[in-house]
Amino acid sequence: MKNKTIYTLLFIVCVVGFWVFENFYTPDTYSNPSSKAGAVIVDTGFLPGSTTGAIVSHEYFMLSYNEPYEQAEWVAYELKKSHLTQDDRRRPYFIEDPKVKTKSADWRNYKGSGYDRGHLCPAGDRRFSEYAYNETFYTSNISPQDREFNAGVWNRLEQQVRYWCKKYGDLVVITGGILEKGLEEIGDEDVDVPDEFYKVVFKKNGDSIDVLCFLMPNKESKAELDSFLVSIDELERITSIDFFENKPKAWQEKVEEKVNVSGWRF
Repeated sequence: MKNKTIYTLLFIVCVVGFWVFENFYTPDTYSNPSSKAGAVIVDTGFLPGSTTGAIVSHEYFMLSYNEPYEQAEWVAYELKKSHLTQDDRRRPYFIEDPKVKTKSADWRNYKGSGYDRGHLCPAGDRRFSEYAYNETFYTSNISPQDREFNAGVWNRLEQQVRYWCKKYGDLVVITGGILEKGLEEIGDEDVDVPDEFYKVVFKKNGDSIDVLCFLMPNKESKAELDSFLVSIDELERITSIDFFENKPKAWQEKVEEKVNVSGWRF
């Protein structure tokens, strides 16, 4: 009887401990503890709106987390020429984002799913700093991507963005998956698999911007990159995100209604 009571108490302690771990555990952090918040934060005047209000600021990128889909609805970051280094970095583990109040999805959801843990802010754009590189391995910065897509056309677009940065100077990139009802889900936390991914790239041009907006199916393609261009208005219709919500209406109408490739070399 005494042993049975001890085993029962141990079982209760284990159950309670597991519940506390699941609900209150805060993972380790990759962010620089001595840095000031917002070292390379995008100008707020050019940030998208958030449909969830769950905006997280890291030192080298920002995001809006969408808990029902267990991923960011957008990640925004600035890409400077000085960021484009070939520094060798040791690839860290993926860990949960300690700044996401609802907990970002565990990387194990992707295990055995057949999908890559696809970076939204690419690790390759953040080799200039160990902290900047490691921050991209928060699970808030990944989304399920088809492996051939991730290594193929999506990688081609990331390389094209780096080419533009070298050629034109500082850029801002806003990227994410199209989150909508009825998507395939993976893992115990039901991480949604976007059917499409978008990438908005712009550079300042006086009081306006030169902007390109790409919308790509989550599968490999040999098509030319410019064949995936859509207007910002079209992307807003699909995502319900207001991409330049802090800009005057007239400014938005001028920038968002058409696809304009002038000022960009493919």
